[in-house]
Amino acid sequence: MFKSASYFRIADDFVLPPLDALEEALQATRFMPCGATQPESSGWVAPRGNKSIALVEVIDHQVILQLCTERRPLPASAVKAAIDECIEKYKQETGRERVSAKIKKEFKEEAIQSLLPRAFTKRSSTTLWIDPVNKFLVVDSGSLAGADKVVSHLVEVLGDIAGSRPGLMARPVQTTMSAAAAMAHWLASREGPVGFTVDRDCELKMPDDQKAAVRYSRHTLEIDEVAEHIAAGKVPTQLAMTWNDRVSFVLTDTAQVKKIKLLDVVLDGVQEGGKDDDGFDTDAAIVTGELSALIPDLLEALGGELSSDDAVAPAETTTAPRELAGA
Repeated sequence: MFKSASYFRIADDFVLPPLDALEEALQATRFMPCGATQPESSGWVAPRGNKSIALVEVIDHQVILQLCTERRPLPASAVKAAIDECIEKYKQETGRERVSAKIKKEFKEEAIQSLLPRAFTKRSSTTLWIDPVNKFLVVDSGSLAGADKVVSHLVEVLGDIAGSRPGLMARPVQTTMSAAAAMAHWLASREGPVGFTVDRDCELKMPDDQKAAVRYSRHTLEIDEVAEHIAAGKVPTQLAMTWNDRVSFVLTDTAQVKKIKLLDVVLDGVQEGGKDDDGFDTDAAIVTGELSALIPDLLEALGGELSSDDAVAPAETTTAPRELAGA
């Protein structure tokens, strides 16, 4: 269910709006495919799949939502060719050699509008999980910018639910130690944090314009060469790890978690106990149960979570706190 995780801290005083009110608000912005000249369309879909119409799923007090986005990407080369054709035609008709920026902009808009109906659509869905117990909001995205877009859609929906419940501030979780510094320490010392093991995949980059990179795949990292790269100034940007022999994943330098995989010790019990009809309830319960324990342990391994007063916006990726109005 979750292949990646970008996680946000939500306010302690946040209380979920009534589920029927949340469902009604989501239904009002249900996903609709792109129109012929519409470059992008986003809306909520049933997390359980096409067999369900419910947009809110609650499993063991965990709230699961899913946002679907459809785009009509246009190749830059096709747009440029259409603009060049318009410019050439304009020159022939007017006898002018120079074309103003304003007219070029108009040609670009015309080119896009003419090409959009012929463009193929690409559709993707992103799962969002609200953990009201541990006060986390988790998005199935390995990019903070991508996750922020999903959170923004939720902000808009909940903003339409009027009432006196306290609003929710959702901010990216920040830790005392950066993920890059922590990964460098684990690799250089050849020892992972408590409860975690360092696996056999890693990427290191120089923090300069050249971005020289070294990648290890299915290779032992307990070698002098890795420590030498770090001593030379290379920064870990990705590191494969395993938590408590239960979940393997890749940690990024911005603290996102990618390539999440539940290991056999977690899945064996599911095979013995069986699944519900569509498997959704069991999958959701297992994944949220594992991640709700993994994320706090990971934050502890990164030196602990900064409070909202101490946290500052990241240097490269800034996500302002989001206010979600409750009902």
